[in-house]
Amino acid sequence: MARIILILGGARSGKSRFAQQLAERIGGADVLFVATAEAGDDEMAHRIEAHRNSRPRAWGTLEKTTGVSIALAGASARYQVVLIDCLTLLASNVLMSCRDPLDVPTADERMRAETDDLLGACRQRKGTVIIVSSEVGQGLVPDNPLGRVYRDILGWTNQAFAAQADAVYLMVAGLPVEVKCLARTCEQAAATASRET
Repeated sequence: MARIILILGGARSGKSRFAQQLAERIGGADVLFVATAEAGDDEMAHRIEAHRNSRPRAWGTLEKTTGVSIALAGASARYQVVLIDCLTLLASNVLMSCRDPLDVPTADERMRAETDDLLGACRQRKGTVIIVSSEVGQGLVPDNPLGRVYRDILGWTNQAFAAQADAVYLMVAGLPVEVKCLARTCEQAAATASRET
């Protein structure tokens, strides 16, 4: 089973940069970059191009907007590290496929299936899988139903990956904080405190 590392953070928190540095440190040139972005407009096309230019040229690239687990199963076996950037856009792609009209139960079901399948694909491979996602639940409540559904679906997805991950980093102003390790320390302290009372 692969070692799973989840990297969360807000916009411009440094999560993609940290993920790439970590992937290169672990795998060198032996990295498959899985991109979930779709160039829907000029701004997104520029962002995608900037991301491409920031990656080592020796890395493999797989572009898949949904059905990542199927593509991963066929393409990732020869790579030591797989870097998936990002769950944020994967959830958006799934949600947008259920948008006219907004079908919340179907979107939720599809994203849960996508999550379960991707976690299953991670378990079946060796090496390391690094997954990037945005933390969207700490800001204002979105003012529209689509935004609220997206926040909820991505929040559930992040929790599912965090539960299975070996390490979970939260990026704060470019600094990685390993929150899963902190959570275990807090649980141990609480258990010790409850035994002492």
